[in-house]
Amino acid sequence: MQDKPTLMLVDDEPNILSALKRLLRPDGYTILAYEDARQALADMDGRPVDVILTDQRMPNMSGVEFLRRARQSHPDTIRIVLSGYTELQFVTDAINEGAVYKFLTKPWDDEQLREHIREAFRSKGIADENRHLTEALRAANTQLQAHAQELERQAGQLENTLDILQEVLQLIPWPILGVDDDGMIALANAASEALLGQQGMPLMGQNLSESLGDEARAWLGQAGETPQAVELAGQRFNVVRRPMGRKSRSRGHLIALMPLEARS
Repeated sequence: MQDKPTLMLVDDEPNILSALKRLLRPDGYTILAYEDARQALADMDGRPVDVILTDQRMPNMSGVEFLRRARQSHPDTIRIVLSGYTELQFVTDAINEGAVYKFLTKPWDDEQLREHIREAFRSKGIADENRHLTEALRAANTQLQAHAQELERQAGQLENTLDILQEVLQLIPWPILGVDDDGMIALANAASEALLGQQGMPLMGQNLSESLGDEARAWLGQAGETPQAVELAGQRFNVVRRPMGRKSRSRGHLIALMPLEARS
């Protein structure tokens, strides 16, 4: 359940405070009333206050000075001066520096004063909502930045892993080929390029049976997970073909050619 909005009244004249409380209590505010501005400041610590309505001429501290100090601890409050004295310079300075939201004069019109107070609470509500939205946007932006940094870190790790795997593949001394379902070579290590490459053209992107010709077609259809001995480019190999996609979304086959020792 949301707390009622809080209105603080400060006036050194008890009869004025009583009249203001009678007038404003039916509007549903939590009303805090003080005859001493110093006591009001002391009690504001740790207490939510939305709107302050204070007299200007009070002993020990003027209304404007009270609002200046109140602004330091409660900068989001809406601060109103209600006074029978129009000290224009003080009021102008206070309004210009943001200490005072509005200056009202005594004697007041009841309905006009109630409407001014309602307007002050509406302004406070809008300011609070804007602040909450700003904080939520700031928090969301912080989360997005953290998420983006994490994605960048993961991408860097993945790129590093791929570089390592690529280097490992190239260092394997036996020919390794990756072939998609259409027979196109999607992966070829240095050993396979040295064995099967022609005229400096890279194997990747070529059709396997076209790049190897009739010699490949003779064993491609037969090669499986059981090693099969073949002769290729004047050398003997055990050929093993393994289907991809058992633990990933990849498709096609990985073909490994394991050199056999020459017959004596």
